[in-house]
Amino acid sequence: MKKQLTAVLLAVLMVCGILTPVRSEAAASADDYRAVWFSYYDYEDYLDSADGNNAAEFTAFFRKVVSKCKTRGMNRIIVQVRPTGDAIYDSDIFPTSSYISGKQGRDLSYDPLSIMVTEAHSQGLAIEAWINPYRVAFSTDYSRLSADNPARKWHESSDASDRRNVLSYNGQLYYNPSKPEVRELIIDGVEEIVRNYDVDGIHMDDYFYPSFSSSNYDETFDAQEYNASVEKQNGMSIKKYRRKQVNKLVKGIKQAVDAIDSEVVFGVSPAGNIDRLNSKYSYYVNIKKWTNSTNFVDYIAPQIYWGFHHSTAPFAEMTDRWIDMVDQSKVKLYIGIPAYKMAQPSNGTTKAERKELKGKTLLRKMAKYVNKTDADGIIVFDYADLDKAACKKLAKYLKKTY
Repeated sequence: MKKQLTAVLLAVLMVCGILTPVRSEAAASADDYRAVWFSYYDYEDYLDSADGNNAAEFTAFFRKVVSKCKTRGMNRIIVQVRPTGDAIYDSDIFPTSSYISGKQGRDLSYDPLSIMVTEAHSQGLAIEAWINPYRVAFSTDYSRLSADNPARKWHESSDASDRRNVLSYNGQLYYNPSKPEVRELIIDGVEEIVRNYDVDGIHMDDYFYPSFSSSNYDETFDAQEYNASVEKQNGMSIKKYRRKQVNKLVKGIKQAVDAIDSEVVFGVSPAGNIDRLNSKYSYYVNIKKWTNSTNFVDYIAPQIYWGFHHSTAPFAEMTDRWIDMVDQSKVKLYIGIPAYKMAQPSNGTTKAERKELKGKTLLRKMAKYVNKTDADGIIVFDYADLDKAACKKLAKYLKKTY
């Protein structure tokens, strides 16, 4: 209801000449997509400097964030609003995130996402709300979760089936992808955002299933649900079963977004190495299915975080493979590029890649390569790295090109 009332008020103000439209300018063409990810840890600078953590302070902080994005040639910002089963917005479903409040479940006197949407649109930037669907916590200590956290409520339930909705694996807590109640929770959270905020998109990152090994992939995590499933009885492998669970969620989110506001786009940013995505030990995403249908995503944004001289996943080759995958598709392709790696010690596998990652022109070179292909845009990871020399070189190229 909040979003509908806001839309009516804006329409009245525009008719009266008090306010001019901003979303049409902010929601740049899908073929002119220059975005930056704003991660949960990018809020740390705000919390470190805030005296009272109030609306005025957060507004001033995020106004500068948007201004910097524009200075660096971006026309869109993707803000993480659900990093660990929590909310950096006013939610009736998830607890307030510790990354904005200091402690999970602590009430705020303002709504961060409402301010972020207003500030982005007022400066002509589109804004997308970024969620992590399955990750609940970076530890397995349920006492660290707020009392109103759905994961903690399920864990403390007397119903054994409810307790299976949250799984512990490798030192972290995850929502169980095989449970319908989990899909409903995540989709309800997306619907809450799209109904209540004038976002231009919903964005989902690459944290799907955790990584398993050859020794445990078929006996851990949601293997219990698989073993009891009709799919196994009918001969489906656990790899295909897990892919099916992720497909159900992605398709459900797309349907939910479209039903509320068809102008809001939904995209997923998977890891960039196609060969790893096809592994039977991790991710369990069916990117070929997603990119050959309009029923799952509006765009795909692979994170191609390697230089042109990487030994197994060189940037140009990976980009070309993704382009081939979406050829003739109605799904847009945006390429994620690694500002965070610039001028840092590299894990590159070749001397040539280590050299280019320490240079100042790699991001510009990547953007130029993307621009001459059939890809539709770029996304830079991460906002915290926009002051690096490589991002300034990139900005000069973007401003000159666009």
